[in-house]
Amino acid sequence: MNLILTLILAGLTMVGPLAIDTYLPSFPAIGLAFDASPMLIQQTLSVFLFTFAFMMLFYGTLSDSFGRRPVILVSLALYVLASVGAAAAPSLGWLLACRVLQGLAAGAGSVIGRAIVQDRFSGAEAQKILSHVMMVFGLAPAIAPVLGGWLQVTLGWRAIFCFLAAFGLLMMVVVQRALPESLPRAQRHPFHLFAIARNYWRVLCHRQFLLLSVAVGASFGGFALYIGSAAYFVINILHLPETAFAWLFIPLISGMVVGSALSAKFAHRYTQRQLIWSGYALMALAAAANVVYNACFAAAVPWAVLPLFLYSFALSIAMPPLSLMGLNHFPNNSGLASSMQSFIQMLLFALVSGVVAPLLFDSALKLAYGVLGGLVLSLMCWLAAQSSDAAQAPA
Repeated sequence: MNLILTLILAGLTMVGPLAIDTYLPSFPAIGLAFDASPMLIQQTLSVFLFTFAFMMLFYGTLSDSFGRRPVILVSLALYVLASVGAAAAPSLGWLLACRVLQGLAAGAGSVIGRAIVQDRFSGAEAQKILSHVMMVFGLAPAIAPVLGGWLQVTLGWRAIFCFLAAFGLLMMVVVQRALPESLPRAQRHPFHLFAIARNYWRVLCHRQFLLLSVAVGASFGGFALYIGSAAYFVINILHLPETAFAWLFIPLISGMVVGSALSAKFAHRYTQRQLIWSGYALMALAAAANVVYNACFAAAVPWAVLPLFLYSFALSIAMPPLSLMGLNHFPNNSGLASSMQSFIQMLLFALVSGVVAPLLFDSALKLAYGVLGGLVLSLMCWLAAQSSDAAQAPA
Protein backbone atom coordinates (compact mmCIF):
# COMPACT_ATOMS: atom_id res chain seq x y z
CA MET A 1 0.00 0.00 0.00
CA ASN A 2 2.82 2.41 0.88
CA LEU A 3 4.47 1.64 -2.46
CA ILE A 4 1.32 2.52 -4.41
CA LEU A 5 0.88 5.74 -2.41
CA THR A 6 4.53 6.66 -2.98
CA LEU A 7 4.21 6.16 -6.74
CA ILE A 8 1.00 8.21 -6.93
CA LEU A 9 2.41 11.08 -4.86
CA ALA A 10 5.64 11.02 -6.89
CA GLY A 11 3.61 11.18 -10.10
CA LEU A 12 1.65 14.16 -8.81
CA THR A 13 4.87 15.88 -7.78
CA MET A 14 6.23 15.27 -11.30
CA VAL A 15 3.55 17.47 -12.90
CA GLY A 16 5.39 20.71 -12.14
CA PRO A 17 8.95 19.59 -13.02
CA LEU A 18 7.75 18.09 -16.31
CA ALA A 19 6.18 21.41 -17.26
CA ILE A 20 9.48 23.13 -16.43
CA ASP A 21 12.05 20.77 -17.92
CA THR A 22 10.49 19.06 -20.92
CA TYR A 23 10.33 22.15 -23.12
CA LEU A 24 13.76 23.59 -22.27
CA PRO A 25 15.41 22.10 -25.41
CA SER A 26 12.75 23.93 -27.47
CA PHE A 27 13.74 27.46 -26.40
CA PRO A 28 15.58 28.22 -29.69
CA ALA A 29 12.74 26.73 -31.80
CA ILE A 30 10.03 28.67 -29.92
CA GLY A 31 12.09 31.83 -30.35
CA LEU A 32 12.25 31.23 -34.11
CA ALA A 33 8.55 30.39 -34.33
CA PHE A 34 7.51 33.67 -32.69
CA ASP A 35 10.53 35.81 -33.71
CA ALA A 36 11.37 36.43 -30.05
CA SER A 37 14.67 37.00 -28.22
CA PRO A 38 16.13 34.43 -25.78
CA MET A 39 15.35 36.78 -22.87
CA LEU A 40 11.69 36.96 -23.93
CA ILE A 41 11.45 33.19 -24.32
CA GLN A 42 12.96 32.88 -20.81
CA GLN A 43 9.82 34.61 -19.56
CA THR A 44 7.71 31.57 -20.57
CA LEU A 45 9.61 29.84 -17.75
CA SER A 46 9.52 32.80 -15.37
CA VAL A 47 5.75 33.39 -15.54
CA PHE A 48 5.16 29.68 -14.95
CA LEU A 49 7.42 29.63 -11.91
CA PHE A 50 5.98 32.77 -10.30
CA THR A 51 2.35 31.64 -10.72
CA PHE A 52 3.37 28.13 -9.62
CA ALA A 53 4.82 29.62 -6.43
CA PHE A 54 1.87 31.98 -5.86
CA MET A 55 -0.81 29.27 -6.07
CA MET A 56 1.11 27.07 -3.67
CA LEU A 57 -0.01 29.49 -0.97
CA PHE A 58 -3.59 28.29 -1.33
CA TYR A 59 -3.61 24.61 -2.29
CA GLY A 60 -2.88 23.35 1.21
CA THR A 61 -5.54 25.57 2.76
CA LEU A 62 -8.12 24.60 0.14
CA SER A 63 -7.37 20.93 0.77
CA ASP A 64 -7.69 21.47 4.55
CA SER A 65 -11.25 22.71 3.91
CA PHE A 66 -12.49 20.68 0.93
CA GLY A 67 -10.39 17.51 1.10
CA ARG A 68 -7.21 16.39 -0.62
CA ARG A 69 -8.67 14.54 -3.63
CA PRO A 70 -11.14 17.16 -4.96
CA VAL A 71 -8.53 19.92 -5.03
CA ILE A 72 -6.01 17.69 -6.81
CA LEU A 73 -8.57 16.63 -9.44
CA VAL A 74 -9.70 20.18 -10.24
CA SER A 75 -6.11 21.39 -10.54
CA LEU A 76 -5.22 18.53 -12.90
CA ALA A 77 -8.22 19.35 -15.12
CA LEU A 78 -7.03 22.98 -15.42
CA TYR A 79 -3.49 21.78 -16.12
CA VAL A 80 -4.65 19.56 -19.00
CA LEU A 81 -6.69 22.44 -20.45
CA ALA A 82 -3.71 24.83 -20.24
CA SER A 83 -1.35 22.29 -21.85
CA VAL A 84 -3.70 21.79 -24.80
CA GLY A 85 -3.94 25.58 -25.17
CA ALA A 86 -0.14 25.92 -25.16
CA ALA A 87 0.18 23.24 -27.85
CA ALA A 88 -2.18 25.22 -30.08
CA ALA A 89 -0.72 28.68 -29.26
CA PRO A 90 -0.85 30.99 -32.33
CA SER A 91 1.33 33.68 -30.69
CA LEU A 92 3.84 34.20 -27.90
CA GLY A 93 1.21 36.11 -25.89
CA TRP A 94 -1.14 33.13 -26.09
CA LEU A 95 1.68 30.80 -25.00
CA LEU A 96 2.50 33.06 -22.05
CA ALA A 97 -1.15 33.09 -20.97
CA CYS A 98 -1.33 29.29 -21.11
CA ARG A 99 1.91 29.04 -19.15
CA VAL A 100 0.36 31.26 -16.46
CA LEU A 101 -2.62 28.90 -16.23
CA GLN A 102 -0.28 25.89 -16.21
CA GLY A 103 1.67 27.42 -13.34
CA LEU A 104 -1.49 28.10 -11.33
CA ALA A 105 -2.60 24.48 -11.78
CA ALA A 106 0.67 22.52 -11.52
CA GLY A 107 1.53 22.86 -7.83
CA ALA A 108 -1.35 21.03 -6.15
CA GLY A 109 0.30 17.60 -6.22
CA SER A 110 3.55 18.63 -4.55
CA VAL A 111 1.85 20.72 -1.83
CA ILE A 112 -1.01 18.35 -1.03
CA GLY A 113 1.30 15.34 -1.32
CA ARG A 114 3.26 16.55 1.71
CA ALA A 115 0.02 17.11 3.60
CA ILE A 116 -1.12 13.56 2.74
CA VAL A 117 2.14 12.20 4.14
CA GLN A 118 1.57 14.23 7.32
CA ASP A 119 -2.04 12.94 7.49
CA ARG A 120 -1.01 9.29 7.40
CA PHE A 121 2.49 9.09 8.91
CA SER A 122 4.70 10.74 11.52
CA GLY A 123 8.33 10.91 12.62
CA ALA A 124 10.89 8.73 10.87
CA GLU A 125 8.19 6.94 8.86
CA ALA A 126 7.02 10.25 7.37
CA GLN A 127 10.63 11.14 6.51
CA LYS A 128 11.08 7.74 4.87
CA ILE A 129 7.94 8.11 2.72
CA LEU A 130 8.86 11.68 1.75
CA SER A 131 12.35 10.55 0.75
CA HIS A 132 10.90 7.74 -1.37
CA VAL A 133 8.57 10.23 -3.08
CA MET A 134 11.56 12.47 -3.86
CA MET A 135 13.53 9.49 -5.14
CA VAL A 136 10.83 8.43 -7.63
CA PHE A 137 9.82 11.94 -8.67
CA GLY A 138 13.49 12.72 -9.30
CA LEU A 139 13.26 10.62 -12.45
CA ALA A 140 11.07 13.30 -14.07
CA PRO A 141 13.66 16.07 -14.43
CA ALA A 142 16.19 13.51 -15.67
CA ILE A 143 13.92 12.08 -18.34
CA ALA A 144 12.03 15.28 -19.23
CA PRO A 145 14.70 17.28 -21.11
CA VAL A 146 15.94 14.17 -22.91
CA LEU A 147 12.40 13.31 -23.99
CA GLY A 148 11.80 16.97 -24.84
CA GLY A 149 14.91 17.07 -27.01
CA TRP A 150 13.78 14.06 -29.05
CA LEU A 151 10.22 15.36 -29.34
CA GLN A 152 11.61 18.69 -30.52
CA VAL A 153 13.82 17.08 -33.16
CA THR A 154 11.18 14.63 -34.44
CA LEU A 155 7.79 16.36 -33.97
CA GLY A 156 8.47 19.97 -32.94
CA TRP A 157 7.86 21.94 -29.77
CA ARG A 158 4.04 21.71 -29.87
CA ALA A 159 4.26 17.94 -29.36
CA ILE A 160 5.89 18.60 -25.97
CA PHE A 161 2.78 20.35 -24.67
CA CYS A 162 0.61 17.52 -26.05
CA PHE A 163 2.73 15.14 -23.97
CA LEU A 164 2.20 17.30 -20.86
CA ALA A 165 -1.58 17.24 -21.44
CA ALA A 166 -1.51 13.44 -21.77
CA PHE A 167 0.47 13.06 -18.52
CA GLY A 168 -1.97 15.32 -16.66
CA LEU A 169 -4.89 13.27 -17.96
CA LEU A 170 -3.18 10.04 -16.86
CA MET A 171 -2.71 11.40 -13.33
CA MET A 172 -6.39 12.42 -13.19
CA VAL A 173 -7.41 8.83 -13.90
CA VAL A 174 -4.92 7.45 -11.34
CA VAL A 175 -6.08 9.83 -8.59
CA GLN A 176 -9.75 9.12 -9.33
CA ARG A 177 -9.28 5.36 -9.12
CA ALA A 178 -6.41 4.73 -6.70
CA LEU A 179 -5.83 7.65 -4.28
CA PRO A 180 -8.05 7.48 -1.16
CA GLU A 181 -9.00 10.62 0.73
CA SER A 182 -6.64 11.06 3.70
CA LEU A 183 -8.46 13.88 5.50
CA PRO A 184 -11.82 12.84 7.02
CA ARG A 185 -14.63 15.41 6.94
CA ALA A 186 -14.58 15.64 10.72
CA GLN A 187 -10.98 16.88 10.64
CA ARG A 188 -11.48 19.54 7.96
CA HIS A 189 -11.38 23.25 8.76
CA PRO A 190 -14.32 25.47 7.78
CA PHE A 191 -13.51 27.78 4.90
CA HIS A 192 -13.67 31.06 6.83
CA LEU A 193 -11.47 33.71 5.27
CA PHE A 194 -10.76 35.54 8.53
CA ALA A 195 -9.70 32.34 10.32
CA ILE A 196 -7.60 31.28 7.34
CA ALA A 197 -5.88 34.68 7.20
CA ARG A 198 -5.19 34.45 10.94
CA ASN A 199 -3.61 31.01 10.50
CA TYR A 200 -1.47 32.23 7.61
CA TRP A 201 -0.26 35.12 9.73
CA ARG A 202 0.55 32.73 12.60
CA VAL A 203 2.64 30.54 10.28
CA LEU A 204 4.30 33.55 8.66
CA CYS A 205 5.33 34.92 12.06
CA HIS A 206 6.91 31.65 13.19
CA ARG A 207 10.64 32.35 13.08
CA GLN A 208 11.93 28.77 13.03
CA PHE A 209 9.45 27.73 10.34
CA LEU A 210 10.48 30.62 8.09
CA LEU A 211 14.19 30.05 8.61
CA LEU A 212 13.92 26.33 7.88
CA SER A 213 11.82 26.98 4.77
CA VAL A 214 14.29 29.54 3.43
CA ALA A 215 17.16 27.16 4.27
CA VAL A 216 15.61 24.51 2.00
CA GLY A 217 14.77 27.02 -0.74
CA ALA A 218 18.20 28.66 -0.77
CA SER A 219 20.09 25.38 -0.93
CA PHE A 220 17.73 24.20 -3.67
CA GLY A 221 18.57 27.46 -5.46
CA GLY A 222 21.77 25.87 -6.79
CA PHE A 223 19.62 23.25 -8.48
CA ALA A 224 17.26 25.97 -9.76
CA LEU A 225 20.14 28.00 -11.15
CA TYR A 226 21.23 25.23 -13.50
CA ILE A 227 17.66 24.39 -14.49
CA GLY A 228 16.98 28.02 -15.37
CA SER A 229 20.25 28.18 -17.30
CA ALA A 230 19.95 24.73 -18.88
CA ALA A 231 19.39 25.78 -22.50
CA TYR A 232 22.28 28.26 -22.53
CA PHE A 233 24.57 26.05 -20.41
CA VAL A 234 24.17 22.94 -22.57
CA ILE A 235 24.11 24.59 -26.01
CA ASN A 236 26.40 27.62 -25.58
CA ILE A 237 28.79 26.73 -22.75
CA LEU A 238 29.17 22.97 -23.18
CA HIS A 239 28.62 23.27 -26.99
CA LEU A 240 26.31 20.25 -27.12
CA PRO A 241 23.22 19.67 -29.35
CA GLU A 242 19.56 19.87 -28.33
CA THR A 243 19.45 16.11 -27.77
CA ALA A 244 22.31 16.18 -25.23
CA PHE A 245 20.53 17.69 -22.20
CA ALA A 246 21.09 14.37 -20.44
CA TRP A 247 24.67 15.49 -19.75
CA LEU A 248 23.29 18.08 -17.34
CA PHE A 249 20.12 16.50 -16.02
CA ILE A 250 21.20 12.90 -15.43
CA PRO A 251 23.98 13.90 -12.97
CA LEU A 252 21.64 16.37 -11.24
CA ILE A 253 18.77 13.95 -10.92
CA SER A 254 20.71 10.74 -10.30
CA GLY A 255 22.35 12.50 -7.36
CA MET A 256 18.89 13.41 -6.08
CA VAL A 257 17.58 9.86 -6.50
CA VAL A 258 20.56 8.23 -4.76
CA GLY A 259 20.55 10.83 -1.97
CA SER A 260 16.80 10.42 -1.38
CA ALA A 261 17.19 6.64 -1.21
CA LEU A 262 19.90 6.98 1.43
CA SER A 263 17.92 9.59 3.35
CA ALA A 264 15.01 7.14 3.55
CA LYS A 265 17.34 4.31 4.61
CA PHE A 266 18.97 6.44 7.31
CA ALA A 267 15.69 7.91 8.67
CA HIS A 268 15.49 5.36 11.50
CA ARG A 269 19.26 5.22 12.05
CA TYR A 270 20.35 8.85 12.43
CA THR A 271 18.74 11.96 13.88
CA GLN A 272 17.39 14.70 11.64
CA ARG A 273 20.19 17.05 12.70
CA GLN A 274 22.88 14.49 11.88
CA LEU A 275 21.48 14.03 8.37
CA ILE A 276 21.18 17.78 7.84
CA TRP A 277 24.76 18.48 8.92
CA SER A 278 26.06 15.65 6.73
CA GLY A 279 24.15 17.11 3.79
CA TYR A 280 25.57 20.58 4.35
CA ALA A 281 29.14 19.27 4.59
CA LEU A 282 28.84 17.44 1.26
CA MET A 283 27.09 20.40 -0.41
CA ALA A 284 29.96 22.66 0.69
CA LEU A 285 32.49 20.24 -0.77
CA ALA A 286 30.58 20.07 -4.08
CA ALA A 287 30.13 23.85 -4.35
CA ALA A 288 33.83 24.49 -3.63
CA ALA A 289 34.91 21.87 -6.20
CA ASN A 290 32.62 23.47 -8.78
CA VAL A 291 34.17 26.90 -8.25
CA VAL A 292 37.75 25.60 -8.34
CA TYR A 293 37.19 23.55 -11.51
CA ASN A 294 35.51 26.39 -13.44
CA ALA A 295 38.15 28.90 -12.28
CA CYS A 296 40.94 26.69 -13.64
CA PHE A 297 39.43 25.05 -16.74
CA ALA A 298 36.98 25.67 -19.56
CA ALA A 299 33.73 23.84 -18.83
CA ALA A 300 33.52 20.44 -20.53
CA VAL A 301 31.80 17.13 -19.87
CA PRO A 302 32.05 15.13 -17.72
CA TRP A 303 34.04 17.27 -15.27
CA ALA A 304 31.72 20.29 -15.41
CA VAL A 305 28.76 18.21 -14.19
CA LEU A 306 30.35 15.89 -11.62
CA PRO A 307 30.16 18.47 -8.79
CA LEU A 308 26.46 18.87 -9.61
CA PHE A 309 25.92 15.16 -8.94
CA LEU A 310 27.51 15.48 -5.49
CA TYR A 311 25.58 18.68 -4.73
CA SER A 312 22.17 17.21 -5.59
CA PHE A 313 23.07 14.00 -3.71
CA ALA A 314 23.85 15.98 -0.56
CA LEU A 315 20.81 18.23 -1.02
CA SER A 316 18.52 15.18 -1.11
CA ILE A 317 19.93 13.91 2.18
CA ALA A 318 19.25 17.21 3.93
CA MET A 319 15.93 18.28 2.36
CA PRO A 320 13.45 15.73 3.85
CA PRO A 321 14.46 16.30 7.50
CA LEU A 322 14.68 20.07 6.96
CA SER A 323 11.18 20.14 5.47
CA LEU A 324 9.68 17.95 8.18
CA MET A 325 11.29 19.96 10.99
CA GLY A 326 9.45 23.00 9.66
CA LEU A 327 6.10 21.24 9.15
CA ASN A 328 6.23 19.68 12.63
CA HIS A 329 5.68 23.13 14.15
CA PHE A 330 2.07 23.03 12.82
CA PRO A 331 0.68 19.49 13.19
CA ASN A 332 -2.96 20.69 13.14
CA ASN A 333 -2.56 22.82 9.99
CA SER A 334 -0.31 20.60 7.91
CA GLY A 335 -1.93 21.59 4.62
CA LEU A 336 -1.58 25.32 5.27
CA ALA A 337 1.99 24.93 6.55
CA SER A 338 2.88 22.80 3.52
CA SER A 339 1.44 25.52 1.27
CA MET A 340 3.47 28.24 2.94
CA GLN A 341 6.64 26.13 2.90
CA SER A 342 6.17 25.26 -0.78
CA PHE A 343 5.41 28.90 -1.63
CA ILE A 344 8.59 30.16 0.02
CA GLN A 345 10.72 27.52 -1.67
CA MET A 346 9.14 27.97 -5.11
CA LEU A 347 9.32 31.75 -4.87
CA LEU A 348 13.06 31.44 -4.29
CA PHE A 349 13.23 28.91 -7.14
CA ALA A 350 11.39 31.35 -9.43
CA LEU A 351 13.61 34.29 -8.45
CA VAL A 352 16.76 32.26 -9.05
CA SER A 353 15.57 30.75 -12.36
CA GLY A 354 13.90 33.85 -13.74
CA VAL A 355 16.04 36.70 -12.38
CA VAL A 356 19.43 35.40 -11.21
CA ALA A 357 20.00 32.78 -13.93
CA PRO A 358 19.85 35.27 -16.86
CA LEU A 359 22.49 37.37 -15.09
CA LEU A 360 24.87 34.42 -14.63
CA PHE A 361 24.20 31.90 -17.42
CA ASP A 362 26.82 33.33 -19.81
CA SER A 363 29.63 31.92 -17.62
CA ALA A 364 30.17 28.54 -15.97
CA LEU A 365 32.23 30.22 -13.23
CA LYS A 366 29.45 32.72 -12.46
CA LEU A 367 27.00 29.83 -12.13
CA ALA A 368 29.39 28.06 -9.72
CA TYR A 369 29.64 31.20 -7.58
CA GLY A 370 25.83 31.46 -7.64
CA VAL A 371 25.50 27.93 -6.20
CA LEU A 372 28.02 28.74 -3.48
CA GLY A 373 26.19 31.96 -2.58
CA GLY A 374 22.86 30.14 -2.21
CA LEU A 375 24.47 27.50 -0.01
CA VAL A 376 25.97 30.15 2.30
CA LEU A 377 22.54 31.78 2.68
CA SER A 378 20.97 28.38 3.42
CA LEU A 379 23.56 27.53 6.05
CA MET A 380 23.08 30.91 7.75
CA CYS A 381 19.32 30.28 7.98
CA TRP A 382 19.87 26.78 9.40
CA LEU A 383 22.27 28.12 12.04
CA ALA A 384 19.83 30.91 12.94
CA ALA A 385 17.02 28.35 13.31
CA GLN A 386 19.22 26.28 15.63
CA SER A 387 20.06 29.36 17.72
CA SER A 388 16.37 30.23 17.97
CA ASP A 389 15.49 26.70 19.08
CA ALA A 390 18.23 26.76 21.72
CA ALA A 391 17.02 30.12 23.03
CA GLN A 392 13.44 28.81 23.41
CA ALA A 393 14.44 25.51 25.04
CA PRO A 394 13.57 25.29 28.75
CA ALA A 395 16.47 25.82 31.11
